[in-house]
Amino acid sequence: MADCVSKVELTVSCSNLLDKDVGSKSDPLCVLLQSSGADKWMELGRTERLKNTSDPSFSQRLRLDYHFETVQNLKLGVYDIDNSTSDLGDDDYLGGVESRLARTEIVSSKTVTRPLQLKKGNLPAKEALLVTAEEIKDNRAIVLELEAKKLDK
Repeated sequence: MADCVSKVELTVSCSNLLDKDVGSKSDPLCVLLQSSGADKWMELGRTERLKNTSDPSFSQRLRLDYHFETVQNLKLGVYDIDNSTSDLGDDDYLGGVESRLARTEIVSSKTVTRPLQLKKGNLPAKEALLVTAEEIKDNRAIVLELEAKKLDK
């Protein structure tokens, strides 16, 4: 049986992020990770970095394949970026959310708001992450021209 796959775009925004910078607000960026099994995560995409904001609304959408009837565990992590390297190990972790891209969670709800977790089991009082999912319709068309000559009657 063929795998039923469609494209989904996630739009991410946050509210009340911690200020990790001295003298200004954080410079947040959101990273999308998908579980590849056995507690391993693969990065699928990143938003742009926004400067000096506690309430970012990222314009860069995160696109991924949605496999119908398959469990797809996702993590969205928010980081305060203060350098030009792509390595997140030297940036401040502002919080994250684990969820499933499934008809019972993100895709069916269209919009999901969750509190950001700083560490496993530790929920802050105010920080929140809002994810909006939009399934991308494929409107491409194919035109075929066929010609046959000297066919049997």
